[in-house]
Amino acid sequence: MAPAPPSERPVVRTGRVPGRLGNRVFSGISTGAGILILVILAAVAAFLLIRAIPAFQASREDFADIDFMLGRDLWGFVGPLVFGTVISSTIALLVAVPLSIGIALFISHYAPRKLAQGLGYLIDLLAAIPSVIFGLWGIQWLQPLVSPLFSWLSENLGFIPLFTDYQAPARNIMTAGLVLAIMILPIITATIREVFLQTPRLHEEASLALGATRWEMIRQAVLPFGRSGIISASMLGMGRALGETMAVLMVLSPGYLINFFLLQPGQHQSIAANIASHFPEASGLGVDVLIASGFILFLLTFGVNLVARWIINRRAEFSGAN
Repeated sequence: MAPAPPSERPVVRTGRVPGRLGNRVFSGISTGAGILILVILAAVAAFLLIRAIPAFQASREDFADIDFMLGRDLWGFVGPLVFGTVISSTIALLVAVPLSIGIALFISHYAPRKLAQGLGYLIDLLAAIPSVIFGLWGIQWLQPLVSPLFSWLSENLGFIPLFTDYQAPARNIMTAGLVLAIMILPIITATIREVFLQTPRLHEEASLALGATRWEMIRQAVLPFGRSGIISASMLGMGRALGETMAVLMVLSPGYLINFFLLQPGQHQSIAANIASHFPEASGLGVDVLIASGFILFLLTFGVNLVARWIINRRAEFSGAN
């Protein structure tokens, strides 16, 4: 075939690459947003640290006029609060994570599509419920429901310190942990569900082709792929549980002790609930003490997320969260 004459050949014109300005604008906005997040995080940390320094430098005698300090120094006051925060969040994770994995597996691999969509919407709607509603639910419905169970545990397993000497009503750290578990359930479930849905289809089909049952396929393909995603979702839920305020404040009868008597009221308290309880009446050094406890909560949450990120990065090649 003869080549086309020069007059009929298409003309190639050089000039700006289409979309280059848009790419630069988008890149600048994204970079600026990332920097802004770091600046805000640093500003919050700096504010908390500056306001907490007077409390860190004060002596025990300086706290004598602060009623809620109960004659303790700063670390004697904050230590039980850190313990109560960690133990309530741990109870919440122990309850919520297995339930979330089961719900996510049912939605992603067992339920019919219409049922899975409806159930997914219901789970997501739980995240929109205000925490004060969960607190009311815990007081009015959950406490009477779990009270007979706690009584049975105390009567039959009271030789274990975890279950000894239950006292009604169930305003204890165990009830607070159960309420927190329901609160973090939608966050963990939604994240794990999306990770499970990203499992490569070829991995699942290869497992089934080798004769595996559906459960064996999930064990061989889905769960290993989603392991890092499960850790990431759990840490997201723990971050919510560590900072929860109103639900714990309403459900829990506070105390400032370090022990594992999970069924006894008046034993534990969380940092966030303690700040909300005492901040309206605090003044002077008392405000600095509460801000110092908030700074410690900030470091605790930040540390938990750093550890989670490290665990996820160690298994980045298998991660469904990256």
